[in-house]
Amino acid sequence: MIVENLKVFVTVSEQKNFSRAAELLNLSQPGVSLHIRNLENELDAKLMHRSPKQVKLTEAGYILYEKAKKILDLYDEARRDIQLLQDTVTGAIHVGASFTIGEYLLPRLLAEFVAQYPQVELQVTIGNTWEIVQKVRKKEINLGLVEGNVTGEDLVITPYMKDEMLLVAAPDHPLCATRQADVGKLQHMNWILRESGSGTRAFSDLFLQEHKLEVQRTYVFNSSQGVKEAVAAGLGIAILSRWVVRKELESGALRSIPLKGIKFARDFSVIQTKDHAPSMAIERFVQQLMEDAKRLKANGLG
Repeated sequence: MIVENLKVFVTVSEQKNFSRAAELLNLSQPGVSLHIRNLENELDAKLMHRSPKQVKLTEAGYILYEKAKKILDLYDEARRDIQLLQDTVTGAIHVGASFTIGEYLLPRLLAEFVAQYPQVELQVTIGNTWEIVQKVRKKEINLGLVEGNVTGEDLVITPYMKDEMLLVAAPDHPLCATRQADVGKLQHMNWILRESGSGTRAFSDLFLQEHKLEVQRTYVFNSSQGVKEAVAAGLGIAILSRWVVRKELESGALRSIPLKGIKFARDFSVIQTKDHAPSMAIERFVQQLMEDAKRLKANGLG
């Protein structure tokens, strides 16, 4: 179908690389090349200059790229209008989520969504907040669910629930001896941190900076699970989402340390590009996300 050829052509044009385009489209590289050859044969024109390092559009390729984007937008619009007539939610959604949301909140939401809309194809990518924001900007995913402070004039950012953050330590840590700790007691402590680009890391860095806390030593992990294990082992203290440590707090593997006069909170947000292509499937997904957040809040969990 010509639409499939155009989708492949646009993806290669934007990625400037056949292998990256093949990965995004879940096609083999020879399959991508075949789609491009079919278009060139159809139009009787060379569309791309290929080299081992990069793909460049010919003059004809630039013309087709501009028109192909419009054709694909019109095709997607027609599909959405037809779906509305049929009152059936179909299509595909590629959701990106930061680790806290993707590992602790999203699976249950996806199970509920799939049960209600079985004809929708779902794909999930999990990464840190920075990675998810970049994938949204590059339109590699339809929408992102991220934590913390995100900005960008090219983005639509919609907070949908609050996330409580907790200072946690191993049960035998000296800070656990008091019911409430003064911030000054956190001077010269060992801290367990997430990697740069993580929303949790940004939150921790801001807290340390605002309270002018000197850190004795840091240990950096690229997963919340690694941070939890390090804290439980006594390597140091950390700030983590209540969602991340809920089971460990219940079992006693970790302890939450209240700080005098301080409550931690941040936003969970939905992000999309301002020119994102809407679809009924995406609209229903976001709607269910918002309703789920309201239920959690009513139950004291959000």
